[in-house]
Amino acid sequence: MEKTRQSYIYAALAIFFWSTIPTAFKLSLGEMAILPVLTVASLTSTLVLLLIILIGKKAGIIIRGTWKNLLNSAILGFINPFFYYIILLKAYQLLPAQVAQPLNMIWPIILVFLSIPILGQKIGIKSFIALFVSFTGVYVISSQGKLFHPGQSDLTGVILATGSSVFWALYFILNVKDKRDEAVKLFLNFLFGSFYLICALVITGRWPESAGLEWIATSVYIGIFEMGITFFFWLKALQMAPSTDKVSNLVYLAPFLSLIFVHFILHEPVYYTTPAGLLLIISGILIQTLKLKKL
Repeated sequence: MEKTRQSYIYAALAIFFWSTIPTAFKLSLGEMAILPVLTVASLTSTLVLLLIILIGKKAGIIIRGTWKNLLNSAILGFINPFFYYIILLKAYQLLPAQVAQPLNMIWPIILVFLSIPILGQKIGIKSFIALFVSFTGVYVISSQGKLFHPGQSDLTGVILATGSSVFWALYFILNVKDKRDEAVKLFLNFLFGSFYLICALVITGRWPESAGLEWIATSVYIGIFEMGITFFFWLKALQMAPSTDKVSNLVYLAPFLSLIFVHFILHEPVYYTTPAGLLLIISGILIQTLKLKKL
């Protein structure tokens, strides 16, 4: 019973912090360009993950790693955090936070379809129904309160937000195939990703001459609570839970909770289509994971 209670505490902490991230994205991007924000966040996450590894006494796993392991991390680090977050943050620049976040949530459905060419899996009609329901939710959210008048949202932003889910799903599949310790994998991925981001900053010359305290603080916050320690909380929640299904489904509370922060901190009016579309997207995901009983 004690482990169950602790699992829900860890899950609640992870969900709370993840729900604040859309607001943090918009605050930081209001002050600074994408590359500086993402570089600070990625470097912060790298340091947090290194601390987790050192506390867990797992540094030896890094030392014993092979060149193949490093190559995998170099590839995964390019996908996430480098490419994935550049696309996602660009979507946040173009869209309201309440629109950008849920559009990114369709990745579990995309994951199923990517598993066909990558893992050789077969899918049934249930997956197509789930995809249709989730993309209906994408349309509803993109309408921004004007359901029967499409085109309210920036089309490029919508494409980037939904397209980012493809890269996250690809990252998820490749990451699952890598059997190393999760914290070690994430640390090396973000180490390489931070290197790519620093190179991009040097090449583009996007580093600001004067660094404001607010965007640095929010970028560090993103690095800690979007990419770093929240992962540890969520992993602990899953490890301690008597049933991972019961805990993992709680993550769908995060986008609804985030609407509170978006409304009261960013002062975005919450469109009725946002929670309605979210329910459709989540319904599609749950349809996909539903185990049908044979009659």
